[in-house]
Amino acid sequence: MTSPKINQHLRKILEARHHDPFSVLGRHKHGKQTVVRAHIPNCAQITIAEGEHSMQRIPDTDIFEWRGDAGQLPEHYRLIWRDKDHHEHITHDPYDFPPQLSDFDLHLFGEGKHWHAYRILGAHPKVVDDVAGVLFAVWAPNAERVSVAGNFNRWDGRIHPMRVRGDSGVWELFIPDLEPGTLYKFEIRNRNSGDIFLKSDPYGQAFEQRPQTASIVVDESPFNWHDQDWMAKRETADWLHAPLSIYEVHLGSWQRGYEGEFLNYRELAKRLVDYVQEMGFTHIELMPITEHPYDPSWGYQTTGYYAPTSRFGSPEDFHWFVDYCHRHGIGVFLDWVPAHFPKDAHGLAWFDGEPLYEHADTRRGEHLDWSTLIYNYSRHEVKNFLLSNALYWLEEFHLDGLRVDAVASMLYLDYSREEWVPNEYGGRENLEAIEFMRELNTVVHGECPGILVMAEESTAWPQVTQPTYLGGLGFSLKWNMGWMNDTLKYMSLDPIYRHYHQGELTFSMIYAFTENFLLPFSHDEVVHGKGSMLNKMPGDEWQRFANLRLLYTYMFTHPGKKLLFMGTEFGQGTEWDASGILDWYVLDYAFHQKLQRLVKDLNRLYTGHPALHQYDFDDLGFEWIDCNDAQNSVLVYQRKSDDEVMVIALNFTPTPRAGYRIGVPRPGAYLEIINSDSDYYGGSNLGNGPGLLMAEDQEWMNNPCSLTVTLPPLAGIILKAEGPVKEGRVGKPMAEKAITEKPKTKPPVRLKAPK
Repeated sequence: MTSPKINQHLRKILEARHHDPFSVLGRHKHGKQTVVRAHIPNCAQITIAEGEHSMQRIPDTDIFEWRGDAGQLPEHYRLIWRDKDHHEHITHDPYDFPPQLSDFDLHLFGEGKHWHAYRILGAHPKVVDDVAGVLFAVWAPNAERVSVAGNFNRWDGRIHPMRVRGDSGVWELFIPDLEPGTLYKFEIRNRNSGDIFLKSDPYGQAFEQRPQTASIVVDESPFNWHDQDWMAKRETADWLHAPLSIYEVHLGSWQRGYEGEFLNYRELAKRLVDYVQEMGFTHIELMPITEHPYDPSWGYQTTGYYAPTSRFGSPEDFHWFVDYCHRHGIGVFLDWVPAHFPKDAHGLAWFDGEPLYEHADTRRGEHLDWSTLIYNYSRHEVKNFLLSNALYWLEEFHLDGLRVDAVASMLYLDYSREEWVPNEYGGRENLEAIEFMRELNTVVHGECPGILVMAEESTAWPQVTQPTYLGGLGFSLKWNMGWMNDTLKYMSLDPIYRHYHQGELTFSMIYAFTENFLLPFSHDEVVHGKGSMLNKMPGDEWQRFANLRLLYTYMFTHPGKKLLFMGTEFGQGTEWDASGILDWYVLDYAFHQKLQRLVKDLNRLYTGHPALHQYDFDDLGFEWIDCNDAQNSVLVYQRKSDDEVMVIALNFTPTPRAGYRIGVPRPGAYLEIINSDSDYYGGSNLGNGPGLLMAEDQEWMNNPCSLTVTLPPLAGIILKAEGPVKEGRVGKPMAEKAITEKPKTKPPVRLKAPK
């Protein structure tokens, strides 16, 4: 029990309920004297170091006072105290410093317009009046009291209560003499219930390794970047007409160390860049590396939105990862999750004792499928948290773009739910989320020219990649989930039935140029019982590999940018398992080696030939030659650029078709530059030989000329118009050359699981 003489303000300090501890603690004028008060629980004695003024305990409390002449104290005094274990401590009094956050910053944050909120909220090393320390700030408008608790104060929330800044809901405290590496959390007391919560910092930039959840103060010394050339080129790059081939990676299961341990970001960068360069990909897309406590969530249940996961190292290590990729010509995208967040007690859920980041109504605030919570995009501060986060990754880490997860779940109020609340007009559209996405794309494209923002959007929502000023959502690219689903459904069929389903292949061209599409074979297609890409294919082993080679030939010649998930490029045999590593050992076997070789050559073909990428989003770059030969399950089309034409013919049956006539757009010579049935890629080596094919002056399939070709079984051929033999052509043409000649290029990189 405290003494009845203690006033209500002191009592609130003792009970850890005071919303303005600065009105009680620190230095205050009292008549002609100065009063210094300090509250340090379990303290035996406190002395003001400058002058060795002994402070007196207020009876029955852990509050100490000194009264004297103001001239006896320096600008910022230090306190020396002994705890009950007789350990001595010395530090500047945090309650002797004025507010540090500007009113303008708080105003912008409250309006949802502070694009760099992460620079004011969170924990930041700071020097105030020549005193070094850390400035802590957090948004918790429903709190009665917020404190900083950490390894520097025995995790005791009574020692460092924060001040609230007016009606902004932001609490701040500068704690002198702290350094980077300090562990901390925020202890929050709800103003209505009195319940107390210990929360990680929403803006924390580093965290302890799981299962621990404390935030860590980071050293904010600028990283020494060496990617200036990359950044300058990116800003003015014509990405719409450039090749984009993405290798999607889960860092924890791509490769590991000799004892199964996770690799550091730096080691991963070196291994990944070597491999991705050899394979011909232009970019890496990282599945979420934002901090997350639960490995099987793959990073999609994020608790540390501003922190690269500590599994693979420090924020500086991740800076180095991106810098190394850029210096070696590889871009880096991040899978970003603004659609939902987990219910972990230390995270954003009920952050200050009430729904804050989420909706209070569970019909709007909870994802039933994922048992996660949905952001309340109508709150300015919540929207600001996400907008600032997007810029944080793009600006502070030089990332080249974001892949936005689960966009469809954000667009629709009735997404995967029976009970839902209509919008103000009675519709199912989530108007606040739509406005958030438009603002996201406006802001990041304005602040970071040259970056890409990709939407994983699985419905027919219109104008996803149209500019916001034209009524679109403003994304750079949209994942073509329709193409992916139709194509995989078709390819899983036994070839004997495929002629009934020709429309599933041709349908994509009806809408192919309505959006800026990316063609994805992502991690989602090789988990949860869906089987690996290889095992989706029908038939015996030879046919499964042939079908997969055919599928990739179709993908790399179809309009749209490209994405392959790790392991699919060499025919991973089992479903992806995030708890292990890829089956690198299969590269000891010829079929897998040769499939990998084909993907490598398809990448080189796609990136090196404008016909396959210049007009990915424009019908100038594509024309059907024959899409109606369902009986033979054959597709023939041309891809075009300003300078070249390629003709692609695909045979989706195991029946070879000799003497097959196809129309071609111009007279002259054609060279078979890729044949997925070549023995070089593991096929039966049936095709059109290494020589030139001469077009005949015979109209066919609405084209002025035609060729008679051999279509290999379950294979695609790519013919280049006016293609005299040149040095360094991609892959092998066909026949004896593919058998007798050794490849002129280096053999594919064959990575194995460490022993």
